[in-house]
Amino acid sequence: MRILLLGGSGLLSGAAVRAFARAGHDVTVLTRGKRAVSAGVRHLAGDRRDAASMRAALEGARFDFTVDFLAFGGGDVDRLLSVPGFAPGRLVAISSGQVYLVTAAPEPPFREEASEGPLMSEPASGTRDHDEWKYGMGKSAAEAALARASATGLQALALRIPVVQGEEDRSGSRRLWAWLERMLDGEPVLLPEAGRQVVRFVYVEDVAEALLALATAPTWPAERVLNLAQPDEMPLRPFLERVAMLAGATPRFVAVDRAALEHAGLADTCAPYWGRWCSRPDPARAIARLGVRPRTVAEYLPGVVQAHIAEPRPSSHPGYARRGEEIALARAIGV
Repeated sequence: MRILLLGGSGLLSGAAVRAFARAGHDVTVLTRGKRAVSAGVRHLAGDRRDAASMRAALEGARFDFTVDFLAFGGGDVDRLLSVPGFAPGRLVAISSGQVYLVTAAPEPPFREEASEGPLMSEPASGTRDHDEWKYGMGKSAAEAALARASATGLQALALRIPVVQGEEDRSGSRRLWAWLERMLDGEPVLLPEAGRQVVRFVYVEDVAEALLALATAPTWPAERVLNLAQPDEMPLRPFLERVAMLAGATPRFVAVDRAALEHAGLADTCAPYWGRWCSRPDPARAIARLGVRPRTVAEYLPGVVQAHIAEPRPSSHPGYARRGEEIALARAIGV
């Protein structure tokens, strides 16, 4: 099969490149940069936000299956599908569980239809909430553009995913490393709301395998959106305790409430996987439709943690720059 991947150097897209290449498919990757992604993979240079650049790269090109990792708004989808003579074949856009979090009253875990509820009000500009809201609204708009294309007969689907865990994320978002570095430095670690918030992730290789399943499925799903996530979920504290055990760390967690974090200005920097903007999509429908079996935390986490603590270790997560303030707050609360 002829495969097109829009974006090829990120955590998700890199895993997809490797998976399709291993399966013997003819893989083409379109990125803005000019450097080839990997041996044996055809590379096209194109700027996703520039219609002329997309036309120069893709005019007349035909594929059997396309994965769009770079659809952040409705215009991105429309711009791709307006390239003259471009035929994507089956089209999957990687979406986000964030589409549930911009609704007015999100109640996880989220089934696909939960995104259809009333929307929240736009947060104040210049805040993290506004940035996250803008991202979720953009993904919703991309899904709407994909649905319009589906109505014309295109086999298209949005795959909604939560936070991605993977070995290569040590050089990407570094959210897991944000916790590991704190656990390993010997100082107390702030744990918002005692780690009661329930979390759910998805392993990067499971996303790649789901995309392979969609590419080769004998029939296309009737749904226009599907969730993909690990089958299990758990409170944040047990997840972090498992991470610590795998890393050989003995962290001293200090429970802290939201008000104290907000007063100290640390609520947005000290604790990935916590707060309103952490989605929990229910993957039951995709598991049934695609015949995939996403891995559990126990199955994928050991390799992911070991990759993060291997030498050389990742550079610090941006939030670690305020580690001194976190330690001071933890000591003020009492270790």
